[in-house]
Amino acid sequence: MTIADSSQAASLATPAKPNTSSAAPKRVRDLRLDFFRGIAMFIILIAHTPGNFLTSWIPARWGFSDATEIFVFCSGMASAIAFGRGYDVAGWRLATARVGFRVWQVYWAHVGLFFATLALTVALTDSGFGTRNYWGQLNLWPMFVESDKWTNPDILLSFMTLRYVPNYFDILPMYMIVLLIMPIIMALANVNKWLVGAFIAITWIFAQRTVWEGLGLSQFYIHFPAEPWTERPWFFNPFGWQLIFFTGFAFMRGWLPKPPVNKTMILLAAAIVIANVPLSNIGVRELGFDWARDVRVAIKPLIDKSSFGLLRYVHFLALAYLCWVAAGDKGNNLLPRGAGAFARFWEKCLAIILKVGQQSLAVFVVSMFTARLMGFTMDITGRATATVLLVNLAGALILIATAYGAGWFKSQPWRVAK
Repeated sequence: MTIADSSQAASLATPAKPNTSSAAPKRVRDLRLDFFRGIAMFIILIAHTPGNFLTSWIPARWGFSDATEIFVFCSGMASAIAFGRGYDVAGWRLATARVGFRVWQVYWAHVGLFFATLALTVALTDSGFGTRNYWGQLNLWPMFVESDKWTNPDILLSFMTLRYVPNYFDILPMYMIVLLIMPIIMALANVNKWLVGAFIAITWIFAQRTVWEGLGLSQFYIHFPAEPWTERPWFFNPFGWQLIFFTGFAFMRGWLPKPPVNKTMILLAAAIVIANVPLSNIGVRELGFDWARDVRVAIKPLIDKSSFGLLRYVHFLALAYLCWVAAGDKGNNLLPRGAGAFARFWEKCLAIILKVGQQSLAVFVVSMFTARLMGFTMDITGRATATVLLVNLAGALILIATAYGAGWFKSQPWRVAK
């Protein structure tokens, strides 16, 4: 849900003095990080488009975990690159200040996304072409209708202070809180890495709502309220989702060793992924495993998305391992082979996916806005197969244009070297 852009991955180290005998080796970036993060961005666009039949076939329909896990895990890895090195070189105080600045940026991205989407849905509703109330579709009634529970000024203040976090706009707030946990993690790491693991595990345990309610100890459940007038918590509980974020962070920092590549591990990971299929949406909907419905109800606390249930974690790690092995060392298997037409085509596709993954914050914000426009377009043009595919293609092109545009601005081409 990074979202730390890989353009921020430059080291904070003091520039080294020129060495006339040899140039400093250039850091080689692992393609897998940007590749899978880029893939996740396209999946997120599809998943958030109302009435998009492609949503029925995204990876989330085949198992417990989905693109959100990819997004948050890769964000943890990217954050280790972007911010972790700063703690090594600049010190805890300055590196924490940099993290705080990033939180500030994400906060305003969240605010901008909300009001831009709100304005869009109002415009679409009033256009006369749509078929529904589009701001009502996002359950944004408090912004327009006062009640005995809230007034419009109250709701604006609640939104700006993150006490009102509507569904659909809850990923970036979760990411902000997880980033704010990072200084604690780095302080503990300076003492003992086992303290880091204990802190992450204990925090995750206290975020498991169903477990504490089942024990009659709901007062120990930690969360943020999403609405001042109800008991609804944030959909993405940051204290649960920090587990997957800091797993990626720990791998990139070297706190967790790379898993071995052998037949036993591959078979085990494959078995976990395949065992998920009967219990998945596809298993119930397409394969007819009706018994799986009862099983899913029984294990609901373990697959809960809000609290980041344990089986989601297990499924994601198994799937990530298989993808990590398939992609090869540093993503070498992703590189085009040969000089034929397909190799040239794949080279261009790979460059686009990597660019989208590198500019994930800008792309994510635009994708959430674009998804509402795509749903509106299909409302007025119909949802024939060709139409849906064309609308999705147009949305993908918007994300690609956003990635290249953001990259161009970040390169600061107007700066003239002296």
